[in-house]
Amino acid sequence: MSSLHLSFYSAFTLSCLGLAFHRTHLVSALLCLESMMLSVYIALSSWSLENQAPSFALIPILMLTFSACEAATGLAMLVASTRTHGSDHLQNLNLLQC
Repeated sequence: MSSLHLSFYSAFTLSCLGLAFHRTHLVSALLCLESMMLSVYIALSSWSLENQAPSFALIPILMLTFSACEAATGLAMLVASTRTHGSDHLQNLNLLQC
């Protein structure tokens, strides 16, 4: 395993740990999810460059599109929860109360 692969794995692992341990605010959870998506995007981009296959070149673009949709949905949830609950604490968000 090269140092490049190790850095991708460590970035993804640190993002997962950040998501697991820092779940007090919705913004911090969204940032951890975005860093996970960014590490996967960079890993897929480097993988498609290593393989030199034109069919694999569309996978990172598709991943980036899904990441942008996820970010827009997360920000919409942040605005909606702030307007309804008054804060972005994840403890206040309960699906049974809606």
